[in-house]
Amino acid sequence: MMLLSVQDFSVGFRRYDGLLHQRIVLALQGLSFGLDRGEVLAIVGASGAGKSLLAHALFDILPPNAITAGQLLLDGVKLERSNWPAHRGRRIGLVPQSASHLDPLTRCAKQLAWAARRSGRKVGKAALNQTLARFGLDASTAHAFPHQLSGGMARRLMLAIATIGQPDLIVADEPTSGLDPSNAIAVLTHLRQLADAGNGVLLITHDLAQALPFANRVAILQHGKLVDVEPASAFSGNGAALQSAYARALWHSMPENHFSADPAHA
Repeated sequence: MMLLSVQDFSVGFRRYDGLLHQRIVLALQGLSFGLDRGEVLAIVGASGAGKSLLAHALFDILPPNAITAGQLLLDGVKLERSNWPAHRGRRIGLVPQSASHLDPLTRCAKQLAWAARRSGRKVGKAALNQTLARFGLDASTAHAFPHQLSGGMARRLMLAIATIGQPDLIVADEPTSGLDPSNAIAVLTHLRQLADAGNGVLLITHDLAQALPFANRVAILQHGKLVDVEPASAFSGNGAALQSAYARALWHSMPENHFSADPAHA
């Protein structure tokens, strides 16, 4: 059984067309894919493809005018309004896109302790410091405020917060955005290690080249639709192993392939 199963899942938004009439604008349409334990599945696509919207749907943090259809299953159990609170921070953890999600007025250790408490875990000072150390953060980070952290440190703190409850599924929404290459690799390495430890990782990113060394498979979104799910290993050479034309075009247009739309020039 898949850890996460997304079955014919759609998200639309109710909009007014004039004063009285309403219409539904679809943003995600009929997505179906699975994610297993021990796997990093990269969700890639251009801005506006619906990547972050999918993350928000998995945590039931969509705006009030959102309408969903289809099913999201965690270990075969449907995620729904009645059981989401029991899963968030416990079975599923979110690494948000922006460090602005950290409380600017609260020291880092206290924010980590809050996350542990929400997950139902009682964690002492020594365990908090051990968690920070696991993500390359020393004890001084515990007493710091978020604005005193570098971008890479803030990302690693958000990883610690998302995983201190030992969730089965980690959803990382653009976790390397704004980071230099070395910090980006450090964050992605942590996510890969979490998968190797038996968790499932959904890596949402616009940077295919950065994700490929760490992902098992790549799911490609375009205009809210799932184009294809490809093995990460298929993104090599001239892309002949890729099943969809869009995936091949995406591969050939990357910098290392000379931004070429023509496989002959890759």
